[in-house]
Amino acid sequence: MKIIAIGRNYAAHIAELQNERDVNPVIFCKPDTAILRNNEAFYLPDFSKDIHHEVEIVLKISKVGKNIEEKFAHKYYDQVGLGVDFTARDLQSQLKEKRYSWELSKAFDGSAPISEFVPISDYANLKNLNFSLKVNGQIRQNGNTSLMLYNFDYIVAYVSRFFTLKQGDLIFTGTPEGVAAVKEGDRLEGFIEDKKMFDFEVK
Repeated sequence: MKIIAIGRNYAAHIAELQNERDVNPVIFCKPDTAILRNNEAFYLPDFSKDIHHEVEIVLKISKVGKNIEEKFAHKYYDQVGLGVDFTARDLQSQLKEKRYSWELSKAFDGSAPISEFVPISDYANLKNLNFSLKVNGQIRQNGNTSLMLYNFDYIVAYVSRFFTLKQGDLIFTGTPEGVAAVKEGDRLEGFIEDKKMFDFEVK
């Protein structure tokens, strides 16, 4: 199982970080040691003083695929969940300045909490799906998949040009605006529509 993540997929998030919009999706990977399940606590690492939350819809791949045509991409995922792409923003800035890869700031242990997954049939329209993140009971991020620069099917097709997708692979599909630092004692709650998907503490 592998975790593939899409960066810069919401225009407002690109703007808030003063990044450039790319012609193609920005892709990076996380190892399976990044995953936190079952509302496990997230422990702040000692190598960063500026860990940011980035809430994202996550696709779960349902069968093997390579060079998938976009028109058939919907046949390769059947469940969605919610995740957080924790980012060591201070470390990421240092890496960007040196033109190094982002992995150290994105792929560290525990950097990918995920919810349980639910059938896509639970939702009437995946292209108009609301999701949000509360921190200590206050809405911090609020997104809708209609605002994605690259929709789910495009992402699956594009990624499959480079990586063979296998059953159980996860694709983080990008975060909306509102990313911010977390601190010890924060409680993060994530929602797809009105359904709470995760609820965990930062320690």
